[in-house]
Amino acid sequence: MKRLSDLITNLPDLIHLTGDANTAITAPVEEDNRLIQSGGVFVARRGLSVDGHNFIPDAIRRGAAVIVGERDITDLSVPYVQVSNAQEATGWLAAAYQDYPSRKLILIGVTGTDGKTTTSTLIHSILKVATDGKAGLISTVSADLGGKTVDTGLHVTTPSAPQIQALLAQMIANGLTHCVLEMTSHGLAQGRLNGVDIDVAVLTNVTHEHLDYHGTFEAYRAAKGRMFEMLSKSYRKPDQPKISVINADDPSADFFATFSADKVILYGIKTTSEVGSLSITYEPNSTEFVVANRAAIKQMTSEGYIVDPDFREFSTLLAGEFNVANALAAIAATQYLIDENQVVDKVIQQGLLGVKSIPGRMERIDEGQPYTAIVDFAHTPNALENAFKAARGMLTEGKRLIAIIGSAGLRDRDKRRLMAEVSARSADFTILTAEDPRTESLDDILETMAQGCISQGGGEGQTFIRVPDRGQALYQACQVAQAGDIVIACGKGHEQSMCFGTIEYPWDDREALRAAIKGATLKTLPTAP
Repeated sequence: MKRLSDLITNLPDLIHLTGDANTAITAPVEEDNRLIQSGGVFVARRGLSVDGHNFIPDAIRRGAAVIVGERDITDLSVPYVQVSNAQEATGWLAAAYQDYPSRKLILIGVTGTDGKTTTSTLIHSILKVATDGKAGLISTVSADLGGKTVDTGLHVTTPSAPQIQALLAQMIANGLTHCVLEMTSHGLAQGRLNGVDIDVAVLTNVTHEHLDYHGTFEAYRAAKGRMFEMLSKSYRKPDQPKISVINADDPSADFFATFSADKVILYGIKTTSEVGSLSITYEPNSTEFVVANRAAIKQMTSEGYIVDPDFREFSTLLAGEFNVANALAAIAATQYLIDENQVVDKVIQQGLLGVKSIPGRMERIDEGQPYTAIVDFAHTPNALENAFKAARGMLTEGKRLIAIIGSAGLRDRDKRRLMAEVSARSADFTILTAEDPRTESLDDILETMAQGCISQGGGEGQTFIRVPDRGQALYQACQVAQAGDIVIACGKGHEQSMCFGTIEYPWDDREALRAAIKGATLKTLPTAP
């Protein structure tokens, strides 16, 4: 049983405690008063639209043993902990309640704009081979707790701090030794990952995304950097160095390399790196690539020829150059985590081939149609460009790439034009449609995207059209597709809902595309406003 004193011992922003520090805590820490159990801790924090302090009386009625908040309050019937930032405090409190589970795991954090889920999944697969299945995963798609997989949410985000700590604690209970944790910029900036002790920090890339929330690219990059700052300050586990793994091809590589770590590993395709790809060969059902571990290179001639390099051959079932970069990140992250008695490259190769596909990532939908149909999560300009490049690599001469794209409401507005510009340049035909318009006008969003297409020489009715209803957009794409063409639906991927107004309606691009291939439209969405 925990005491209040146990929870606040390592709290970095404690201002004042009113009440008994020996109060027993017998239920979890919660940010939602409706989830409070008798003996639990309610964290009252100020949100964008509501103030959690207003729900303190209800939390007490539900049995909260302790209240944590930011206001100066002295008249409660239960102990009150005042902190400077309740949102930041939640992770530390939840970690303490669960007895700091990440300190009992080798934990690999993965962040970046694109490729987080794929890279996390590849690392997880490799570590499952290396540990005989004792590796867990928490991604924006799902969580593998060891023998049990659970959903982690409707939309892409890092789970709440109490959820993360509870999932890590469940991994410990299930006998796991390693965990891969996908870390979003929102989760990092909001302190949801506070109390997580990292051993390996992996960066995929940093491109244009989430500027609606972070304000500037520099602030967005700094949020990603917070994971590397956490690495340098994390609890040290026996015989486990702190390792940072950075994409050398990313323009921000130098920024991330400045954070303290015992070992910094660079990987890349275009830039000379410790784990770098020398060649890539695209086979019909796999991608083969050769890696030179430059740490093992003994010398290089004046002409630039490598002498006695450590060549390593790998393959992945995932398509596209960007997935080679994701595989390189996984290789770099795991090569020092595998037991020295194991054949490292053999274990890595087995783990890479264990990932046949990632839900909603270049996922093929096959209903016997004469054209290729793909669902991809690409929802940033960079990810869209990579997805189209990979798809074009699958096309034969004279065949077309037909793209269905949208851009979310109440999110980065600049991205709408940029995504449309990418599609106008890279796809043969583009259908602009809904993608979580939320409370914004869908017509206005599509108008901005249409102007983006036009700016690149696109002609409405010739190279692009607007179809507000996403189900109808997928249907029309399949109707115009001919044998050998590729239809690619981007932006939703694995997600199971779409937001109109403030309501999340059931939606799955994969089911919608299957219906469209069969000549029908999925009708789970409201009439587009």
